[in-house]
Amino acid sequence: MEITQQCVVALTWVLKDTLGDELDVLEEPVEFLVGGDDLLKRIEEALQGHKAGDEISLHLEPEEAFGDYIDKLIFLEPRQAFPEDIEEGMTFDGHALPKGLTPDMPKDALYTVAQLYPEHVVLDGNHPLAGIALRLKIRVESVREANEEEIGRGSAGTGFFRIQPPIAPGNDTVH
Repeated sequence: MEITQQCVVALTWVLKDTLGDELDVLEEPVEFLVGGDDLLKRIEEALQGHKAGDEISLHLEPEEAFGDYIDKLIFLEPRQAFPEDIEEGMTFDGHALPKGLTPDMPKDALYTVAQLYPEHVVLDGNHPLAGIALRLKIRVESVREANEEEIGRGSAGTGFFRIQPPIAPGNDTVH
């Protein structure tokens, strides 16, 4: 079966930056809905017409992947607004940020604790791969028709490159 819109593909991949450093390796196949919300548009376009066993190599500029790095999404916030056991790498959903932070922080971002200081916490609302050109080698392991539930949900259950660092205490949102 060839890959078309509204089908499910099982993929493995190796993701590198332009210097050749590995950023992510997916050795076991994971299913993604083509034509839904699981994959980046450029990847969906490249997959069209391929079938199981095919390998595709892509170069993605930041605007085709996770966007440019935006300095305005860095916030220096008071340390006392956060839980005692906060650690670098923890994430906070923009809709569930602690009270007492900068009021105009965008709510639709996922904030990562970038740095901790005795009096302040640096929050970064950029995607961890923002501003980075990527090289991706994909192998199509299988292709099947999507079922009605997957099409209705717009997902086979896994988003592309879902980053799951430690979740901040009291914040159970996983992205």
